Amino acid sequence: MEQLDQTDIMILRILQKDAKKTTKEIAKTLNLTASPIYERIRRLEKQGFIKKYVAILDKKLIDQSITSICQVSLRYHDEGFIEKFEKQILDLKEVQECYHMAGQVDFILKIHTKSLEAYHEFVKTKLSKIENTGVLNSTFVLKEIKQSSEYFI
Repeated sequence: MEQLDQTDIMILRILQKDAKKTTKEIAKTLNLTASPIYERIRRLEKQGFIKKYVAILDKKLIDQSITSICQVSLRYHDEGFIEKFEKQILDLKEVQECYHMAGQVDFILKIHTKSLEAYHEFVKTKLSKIENTGVLNSTFVLKEIKQSSEYFI
């Protein structure tokens, strides 16, 4: 993997803040021409530095205002059970993020639902039905202080 130079880093910073910036706008910000900026962006995409472009939605406006963090402990920890759990989590649309952890819990899930009742139904009919699920410990977000998808580079 090639090293990033300062221009690459600046391009990545700009795109993290606003992925809709055009090549021409980025070039103007960096006092360069559009053609080399275009080539750099394509190279950054090809090398995997840029994985995809997304729109970040307002969870309240799409009726997904309840954010919960669920700690999951499995009953058994052999490789097959862990892989099966991971595959089944991928199919749950309510789960926005899933992390396999080291420590007291096995997985941490970030879950969005429209209400506490919807969360309860999700746990009862989907999450707790996954084979080998042991203890579930849920906490609920009262106020979102910071939400970012940007990496500090």
